[in-house]
Amino acid sequence: MRIHSGEKPFTCHQCGNSFSSKPYLKIHMRIHTGEKTFKCQECGQAFINPSGRKVHMRIHTGEKHFTCQQCGKSFTTKCQLKIHMRIHSGEKPFTCQECGKSLTNKFNFKTHMRIHSGEKPLTCLECGKSFSSRPYLRSLMKTHTGEKPFTCQHCEKSFKSAIKTKTHMRIHTGEKPFAFLQCGKTFGQACNLQGHLRTHTGEKPHPCLQCGKSFTSTSNL
Repeated sequence: MRIHSGEKPFTCHQCGNSFSSKPYLKIHMRIHTGEKTFKCQECGQAFINPSGRKVHMRIHTGEKHFTCQQCGKSFTTKCQLKIHMRIHSGEKPFTCQECGKSLTNKFNFKTHMRIHSGEKPLTCLECGKSFSSRPYLRSLMKTHTGEKPFTCQHCEKSFKSAIKTKTHMRIHTGEKPFAFLQCGKTFGQACNLQGHLRTHTGEKPHPCLQCGKSFTSTSNL
């Protein structure tokens, strides 16, 4: 009857949350104690309640119940779909108080905040170098392993990251998205545009250690 009356007589003394039954309070207490009794038989990951394990199991089964009505992409949880929908709506509810940048989800916001705090909690076990986000660490790890999982469909050249593959693909497609408005010249890579800018500014940041003469790029040394 408490479901209908809204009565919640069982209160957590640690955070003040209230529940309609003692079993619900008991499950909730695991958040504070860290107790995780529901284990996944596939990978061994443990959860505080059976519903958490049930959602996790979809990773192994490939089950995706929640589909975006705008683009057809499917997700394992309702929360993932909700975050995805912000791509279409443009909603960015997490705003950085330091620089004003807004982000779509809490995870990206937390990672972004490390730029300001200087926090680098992810450390490479091979060389000891630390990073603020997992993609940077993964990229470095590929340097150690030599792994290049991204392959060009045109020439079968392999790369460490999807971004480097995308940049390389412009050689085949002829796409040049980086334009210099002053002269109208376009480039396939941002670094090539930057090098071209120096022909206009006269900047020569690369000096020869032998004679002291400076050049616009290292290739001219």
